[in-house]
Amino acid sequence: MAEKHFFEQRAFTESYLVPYFDRHIPEWRSFRVLEIGCAESGFLDVIGRLDVRASGMELMEERVALALTFNPELNVQAGDITDPEITACFPGPYDLIVMRDVIEHIPDREAAFRNIRTMLRPGGYLYISFPPLFSAFAGHHQNGRSPLKYFPWLHLLPGRILRFMGRVLDEYPHIIDQAILHRQSGLTIRRFLLHIRQIRFKPVVCEYFLSRPVYRERFGWPVIRFPGAPFVREFLAAGCESLLRKSGP
Repeated sequence: MAEKHFFEQRAFTESYLVPYFDRHIPEWRSFRVLEIGCAESGFLDVIGRLDVRASGMELMEERVALALTFNPELNVQAGDITDPEITACFPGPYDLIVMRDVIEHIPDREAAFRNIRTMLRPGGYLYISFPPLFSAFAGHHQNGRSPLKYFPWLHLLPGRILRFMGRVLDEYPHIIDQAILHRQSGLTIRRFLLHIRQIRFKPVVCEYFLSRPVYRERFGWPVIRFPGAPFVREFLAAGCESLLRKSGP
């Protein structure tokens, strides 16, 4: 599974993220880049081969070890973006920070955004993507093995009902646990926009998707953008993707 994730991350970086940054930040290949929540580090592997100066932070030490088995030359360390001391372990300033499907798992988002702001240079960029809390598959249960993976908004059901359905349909217990956890820690688009205003980040690009770019690699689905009408987007947008720029010092 880890190997599958690594090569999926590589493929998505090559097919989508590199062209995205080339289009919106033409000079980005000369940047210092930090990926927060880098997992198996397929993104860092690709951009490192482009001679981009890149580092990675990953909460789980076992995933750091896995990343280094795939590419021992990666600059990857274990770390928690909410830790008050984390900026000493990852001294900036960075020009671009990437957080892909990570922020929705962080309960103390205020601490995370404070540290991100400290790490970024004035005028630096933050790329961030996440599935909104009320989107159909924000519980990530589509990665399961039972028919539950086809049920939209499953993660919004009460935990006891979810666990009962999981037992009856023989779903992986960790998929059910994950869905319950994601409901508790998930992030709405409205709350995300409030966060970025509070920390004085200005949107460069902000897009919403009925079918996310990563789904093209994962499931072979086409990318379908969504106009992002307030309220409706909370339930119909499967993903929010933003490129932000730090204002002020």
